[in-house]
Amino acid sequence: MLAPTPASPESAGMSEAAFDRIEAHLKHRYIDAGRFPGTQLVVYRRGKVVHSTVQGFADLERKLPVKDDTIFRIYSMTKPITSVAFMMLVEEGRVALDEPVHKYIPEWKNLGVFVAGTAPAFLTRPPSRPMLIVDLLRHTSGLTYGFQQRSNVDAAYREMKIGEVIKAGTLDSMIADLAKIPLEFSPGEAWNYSVATDVIGYLIGKISGIPFEQFLKERIFNPLGMNDTDFFLPADKAHRFAACYSADPQGGMSFHAADRKGGLTLQDDPATSSFLAPPSLISGGGGLCSTTADYLTFCRALINGGELGGVRLIGPKTLALMTSNHLPGGRDLPEMSRSLFSEAAYNGIGFGLGFSVTMNPAQTLIPGSRGEYAWGGAATTSFWIDPAEELIAIFMTQVLPSSAYPIRRELRTMVYAAITDSNL
Repeated sequence: MLAPTPASPESAGMSEAAFDRIEAHLKHRYIDAGRFPGTQLVVYRRGKVVHSTVQGFADLERKLPVKDDTIFRIYSMTKPITSVAFMMLVEEGRVALDEPVHKYIPEWKNLGVFVAGTAPAFLTRPPSRPMLIVDLLRHTSGLTYGFQQRSNVDAAYREMKIGEVIKAGTLDSMIADLAKIPLEFSPGEAWNYSVATDVIGYLIGKISGIPFEQFLKERIFNPLGMNDTDFFLPADKAHRFAACYSADPQGGMSFHAADRKGGLTLQDDPATSSFLAPPSLISGGGGLCSTTADYLTFCRALINGGELGGVRLIGPKTLALMTSNHLPGGRDLPEMSRSLFSEAAYNGIGFGLGFSVTMNPAQTLIPGSRGEYAWGGAATTSFWIDPAEELIAIFMTQVLPSSAYPIRRELRTMVYAAITDSNL
């Protein structure tokens, strides 16, 4: 796939001086302050890359700088890719969004909803309706993540090591384990960030008849030339793999105290990482590694209506369905969320089929456009696509958790401030 044309910000209605401010902000507040090891930011507008920079280190211990081809753990930015893959099967008439999940996972047919108790002695009640495929895509299934640490159901996930950063077991064993744990709530009643997209990956394999990872490679990665996107890194790419760190703010949340700095603790050494070998559990919810260039290729296909360079992933009407708000009653995430954690938590933001979706920019209190869609990953990676402004922004770093600093809000504000010629 041909790389996009680099161009000056001004040629696409943006300001170079504003981008200089963004990079100075990243350097001063985050890299020099010890909050981020290094960063990569790419902004694409009106068919051109108008900003692409790297700063700092991909690996602090070895003093290896971030480069254009650095490979990052994208964690939950895997979810939009998995969701698009599933919708390819929907387009082919092989599965429908309103079908019950137990049609494909019979052992889930009698899943109850948590009332009381702890594993394995749960008291449950029947759900008010069956879990549907659409519930998995929009996170209204009643499933959860153990790291939410909110309920006895979350605790059971942790006990059985379901949905952890380092994945245990296989997709088949995860599905079997989930059959033993009740739902947090009846499907459709609430929004809860969960392992649901891992289940979507399992269904892709089951419905397509080929392994999930093979489906992604044959139907998305190879056709688009996303050659650096995979669930593990072969030996010849290991030297390009970034280290991952845990944030230790140490009071560093206050950016006004120059003497207070954040701290970083090595969380995953690229020389010994589990990502250097094929995983036993192929996680459609958070298992991929990728480069900014590869992820931009995927995003360019989406902003172009599902097609890039003659390769069509999905049709524009399917994409429009995916990027509409699917939360019941047209509600937003804060209204419906049971999650203690989400990659997006702003007012005015709904959720589609694999993406957060901006419904009301004014309610977010951040510049943006109605219909903008986005998501992020646990290591503070993020992207958003704004069809109205013909804009894509992708940010990469490797710091857990993504909630440690308000970088996403800041980047949105500052990137939109760089627009000098709005389409709206």
